[in-house]
Amino acid sequence: MGGQTGLFLFWLHVFCEVVLADVWKVDVEHKMEALVSSCVVLPCKFTYPAQQQPSDRIRGIWHKEKKWDDIIFHGDKTLVEDNFKGRTKLIGSLGGSNCSLEIDEVKNIDNGPYCFRVELETAPEDKYSFAENCVSINMIEEAPNPVVEAETSVLEGEPAIFKCSVRHTCPTHQPSLSWNHSGKIISSYKSLGHGNWEAESLLTFTPTKEDSHTSIECTVKYHGNVKGKMKASRPVFVKEKATLSHIIIPALSGLGAALLVGTVCFLVVKRYRFRSGEGRSELGGREQRQVHKRLLCALLQQSRTADIPFENIPNGLLLIVKSY
Repeated sequence: MGGQTGLFLFWLHVFCEVVLADVWKVDVEHKMEALVSSCVVLPCKFTYPAQQQPSDRIRGIWHKEKKWDDIIFHGDKTLVEDNFKGRTKLIGSLGGSNCSLEIDEVKNIDNGPYCFRVELETAPEDKYSFAENCVSINMIEEAPNPVVEAETSVLEGEPAIFKCSVRHTCPTHQPSLSWNHSGKIISSYKSLGHGNWEAESLLTFTPTKEDSHTSIECTVKYHGNVKGKMKASRPVFVKEKATLSHIIIPALSGLGAALLVGTVCFLVVKRYRFRSGEGRSELGGREQRQVHKRLLCALLQQSRTADIPFENIPNGLLLIVKSY
């Protein structure tokens, strides 16, 4: 039973290979975007019914839709339209079934649609134009701003990370990203699928107080003479890191203020008792007032040392000083 099952699977595999191989097929992105004056790559993969051939036995051609003679790429450059000469090339290996096309110095009239055609040297009839699977290009006249991402508020002395990124459709000439601040920079590129790519730059630095209320700016440089907004920025606000002095100074100021208020209250009570005639001689009263005056002056001096604003000094204390 096991032998019969294995034989059935073998013949099923052979049958599928024969049926599926006997097709001409292309895989392209039907709609692409391109930045005017830069470049664009049209992804393309194809299959054909004949046995796998090396690149030198395969001819790849790109032409305009329904216009086989309007060729935008051909191995024989004399057959290429003047408008596309020197601006198109295959970037894949035809032997590896890669028919991807690069168009450089993109013009706003290069919108297509464009179709791929393959010709094999195995037999005169082994050629096929994929006229039902063509590529249209949407032209972008001006580049959009790069995108900068980061926390608006960062902590002094702690590493901060800023990210800048742009999307594009030309992996053969990746855009470059730069910063207006020094630090560790890591650049990367990744495919987002469907012919779209992303260039990314990470900036890591340790902020100081001098960085607060400034802007971190990212600048993008595209291949070609591209127009548009090439810069984006992000404001930075640096939080001071808490230290021992930030805790001790407010605590001492509060303690000094409390002692000052307590002393003033004590002196007010003493003065009230004195004026009520609680057994004080005139001479003793003068001496006591002199002592009080010196003490009050010392307290005022202490308030200035503790950085207590003049307007925060209790009115009672000022009245006592004036009365002396």
